[in-house]
Amino acid sequence: MTDTWPVMSIAEAHQELTKPGARFEIEETVIRGIPTRVWKNAPPTLRDVFENGRTFGEREFIVYEDDRATYEAFARATITLAWRLRAEGVKKGDRVAVIMRNLPEWPVAFFAGVLTGAIVTPLNGWWTGPELQYGLADSGSKVVIVDDERLERIAPHLDECPDLERVFVTRLKGEPGDARVQRLEDVIGPVNGWSGLEARPLPEVELGPEDDATILYTSGTTGRPKGALGTHRNMTSNIGAGGISAARNFLRAGQPLPEADPHKLPQRVTLLVVPLFHATGLSATLGPTINAGGKIVLMRRWDAEPAMRLIEKEKVSSTGGVPTIAWQLIEHPARSKYDLSSLMAVTYGGAPSAPELVRKIAETFPGSSPGNGWGMTETTATFTSHLGKDYENRPDSAGPAAPVGEMQIRDPADGRTVLAAGAVGELWVKGPQVVKGYWNKPEATAETFVDGWLRTGDLARIDEEGFLFIIDRAKDMLIRGGENIYCVEVENVLYEHPDVMDAALVGIPHKTLGEEPAAVVHLKPGGEATEQELRDLVRSRLAAFKTPVKVVFWPETLPRNANGKILKTELKKVFASEAEPA
Repeated sequence: MTDTWPVMSIAEAHQELTKPGARFEIEETVIRGIPTRVWKNAPPTLRDVFENGRTFGEREFIVYEDDRATYEAFARATITLAWRLRAEGVKKGDRVAVIMRNLPEWPVAFFAGVLTGAIVTPLNGWWTGPELQYGLADSGSKVVIVDDERLERIAPHLDECPDLERVFVTRLKGEPGDARVQRLEDVIGPVNGWSGLEARPLPEVELGPEDDATILYTSGTTGRPKGALGTHRNMTSNIGAGGISAARNFLRAGQPLPEADPHKLPQRVTLLVVPLFHATGLSATLGPTINAGGKIVLMRRWDAEPAMRLIEKEKVSSTGGVPTIAWQLIEHPARSKYDLSSLMAVTYGGAPSAPELVRKIAETFPGSSPGNGWGMTETTATFTSHLGKDYENRPDSAGPAAPVGEMQIRDPADGRTVLAAGAVGELWVKGPQVVKGYWNKPEATAETFVDGWLRTGDLARIDEEGFLFIIDRAKDMLIRGGENIYCVEVENVLYEHPDVMDAALVGIPHKTLGEEPAAVVHLKPGGEATEQELRDLVRSRLAAFKTPVKVVFWPETLPRNANGKILKTELKKVFASEAEPA
């Protein structure tokens, strides 16, 4: 197989997989006046995804510590809560917010909102009280479903949320202390009791693919976070995007396509370590998992050794999130104590990863497939996918777009001129994954969404075969004395050092050059490296002006936002404090 790979091009594989009658057949439809390629066989709405999941009955769906629920138990809890939301006056188009850490109650809260026709608004569980108040007020949420920790944060701000009428809280140990707050357990009971709830019909709500389904807030790297308003089609398009990437790998290797009916396949078990409130956790993981009858295993917080214990116990087949998670599994001194042979995929995104990581995954977990991809909140997560042998051969790429998606590299100066293959410019994308716009922000919407295209703000190039290479965020590119420095280029060299686990390049002000590059690095456990050693490494690979003038060592993994992107604004503060006069 290796000698003849690939036996067909990406285009040929996509043509075979999307032809009439095929599982991934594509058709064209008009969405908001724009002709758009869509998946013909994708579930039309999230309600259909929920109903598909229910067909798996007594198959286990979700595991968290001592809590376990089957698909039928999950369905009964969700429908029970949906009827309660209806009784609270929630109707189609109302906003229902969900704010909690990864718990079995999270998907119940989310899909209960979906079944009422509400626009479900997951807010960032890491936000402070004032930030959560902003999200609740900005979205105009009528009901919010929270856990005990989030209730503590929003309680002082409830009076500043004029549209909020009801708060449901799960896992609360004390008393609610506010008439608006009710225990979720009083409605659906504890997780292990969901199977005993009454089997009820779904609420009757007319839903279509273009109906509003979600508001997911962006990272807010500049100004206030913006709510990306997504449709049911936006959310369900990920099911085809994820599935076709794996199928494409079989065809390119000259292998027959595997069985497509998930009822006839071994259950896929995912250790989910990214937040469900993020597009990756929700759209790229939760929806496709439910649709295919997979199992989700949750952790309270990421910790490598307990994770390995779970992988062995639950026979986890896939996990990931950001490269650091993969590195920690690979480098952990206790790894040999655990049977991790069930792992078939270790995937990640949201941060650059060293080409070495791809090789390490293949070596460390035989039979597993490394994977990454590119997407953003505005593309409802997955836009490109990169798996297995394609990834091993292009470890610095984010992969090709799913065939319903289109990508262009345009001149950043005018936003119109489409550049040739291989040229670096601004990435623009179009497809059924791209959200409608920003909630209640017409100016920002008009600036970012143009004639069906999304202006991503990422600097990138696309090669002749359609593989995407992200160069950098446009606003993160450094300009030193008129010379462009793409951060990811320097970061990838730093990752070549065998003891570097995490690296980020930031710009620090310079009186005459404008700015200079500086690096923040986190070393692997027991790793050693000096500032001079890392600077010499970069200088040996890249032009002298790209060499960091300073390297600072960070004691833990670098701080990231909910999307997995490194918070460079936080890292810049290290150098700002150094620059203060004595």
